[in-house]
Amino acid sequence: MRPNGFASYAQVCGRTLARAHARSGDAATIAGYLGRGTRFDEAVSAFAASYADQVTRDHEVLVTAAHSGRVTATPEN
Repeated sequence: MRPNGFASYAQVCGRTLARAHARSGDAATIAGYLGRGTRFDEAVSAFAASYADQVTRDHEVLVTAAHSGRVTATPEN
């Protein structure tokens, strides 16, 4: 898949996923289930930070592989 085609594909996937999540439940019901505490907020925050760290590590591995010639990568401008 070419970079422009992949970008379009990713956008469609992102929109589809966002719509699915937006329709996945009643906000008042979810808020009632979660309560007023901060446990959920803290869990989501910890997950996001961990995920960001993993993405950074994955990118470093990709860059190393590209520099070594193990994979072919084309930088976006």
